[in-house]
Amino acid sequence: MVPDDLNSEELPKTSSRPSDEPDDQVELFRDVLKTLEDCGVPYAVSGAFSLRQHTGICRYTKDLDLFLTAANSGIALRSLQHAGMECHVADPVWLSKARRNGYFVDLITGMSNGMITVDDSWIRRARPAVVYGVETRVLAPEELVASKIFVAKRERFDGADISHVIYGTYGSFDWKREMELVGENWEMLLWALVLFRYVYPAQSHYVPSEIWCDLLSRFAREIKNPDPQAPFRGSVIDENMFAIDVEEWELPNLLEEKRNLRLAQSRQGDFSWGDGSKVTREEA
Repeated sequence: MVPDDLNSEELPKTSSRPSDEPDDQVELFRDVLKTLEDCGVPYAVSGAFSLRQHTGICRYTKDLDLFLTAANSGIALRSLQHAGMECHVADPVWLSKARRNGYFVDLITGMSNGMITVDDSWIRRARPAVVYGVETRVLAPEELVASKIFVAKRERFDGADISHVIYGTYGSFDWKREMELVGENWEMLLWALVLFRYVYPAQSHYVPSEIWCDLLSRFAREIKNPDPQAPFRGSVIDENMFAIDVEEWELPNLLEEKRNLRLAQSRQGDFSWGDGSKVTREEA
């Protein structure tokens, strides 16, 4: 039963129909893209625009998601500030922002839990696209899926997006690349694929049989021979829903460990702007 304070009309529905966007927001997005293109900063558009490219689904978005490496994030922020935008590092592990007139753009260098990091290959593999009239690139479907496998919190779950990407890119999806991207997080991919199979049972073959066999055989081996030293991993999925495990049951906090590792790596990078100024940093 839907709670009384939750209006079902306000919940988003998938559609191929473009939505109207405020002029100031569109202008910001276009200016950000043009600025980065003019400055030659390597990046790829993700989020709603990448999803639309690969599935045809149109979704209103209040922000523009740009993926880039940590090494290029400072360059991008400097370029955007010089173009008149307010910029700051919201979370040095993964997120910076550029704002103007109440609208903003997210510059993303990895997942907030520190489990997956953007590298140069993500940008090289991006697909040509036109976004707000600007010739640019969007994430390839494999990187888009990898960016979504840990979005599985109580308030937001991207499993449907993953299913739609697999359904919409059948025949062109690079499963070898996907397996490389998820690496040790293969169980999260298997979880997403089981959902895909449930949603689209007649399209199970969209996932090659060798992928099913590989993942399921790994899973069977892990179940048969569990590692007693394997860490608790709930916190990297949802730190709030699994807070009791860490705070009261005293299980190790893998999220903190992974984020601290990424934070240490980010601090080795240079956030200075070369002219004596620095990007404003808001520690998470």
